Amino acid sequence: MTVTERIAEADTLLLTGEACSGFGEGAGFTQLAWVRRAFLARLGFAPYPGTFNLRMSGAEWEAARAVMAGKPGIIIAPEAGFCAAKCFHVVIGGRITGAAVFPEVSDYPVDKLEVISAVSVRQALGVKDGDPVAVSVVC
Repeated sequence: MTVTERIAEADTLLLTGEACSGFGEGAGFTQLAWVRRAFLARLGFAPYPGTFNLRMSGAEWEAARAVMAGKPGIIIAPEAGFCAAKCFHVVIGGRITGAAVFPEVSDYPVDKLEVISAVSVRQALGVKDGDPVAVSVVC
């Protein structure tokens, strides 16, 4: 059985990435009124200002991306001038719930897992750039 076939059978993808800084755009985006309303309605929580980013790599990540691409996920419909996003519920570090957010743009980095939560994930886990962080993605 290939990695992709094994991962496709699972309802939860167990992954590990490396904490990394983003471009600093997440805080402003997550605080837009329509974004907060959409996340609350579709994901069940209002996001903390900003996102938590993980750098992902390897065959497990490539297989997980392929599986998620084939799943419906939770769609966040945009207001005019913004892009849609596909989301999946996650548990970060074994204890913080949130959602992985994949903006539907053609140039989105393939090695990035962007996570939102109701709390500051970085602060709650006490992680810094380069630290490994486990994440469970519910498909």
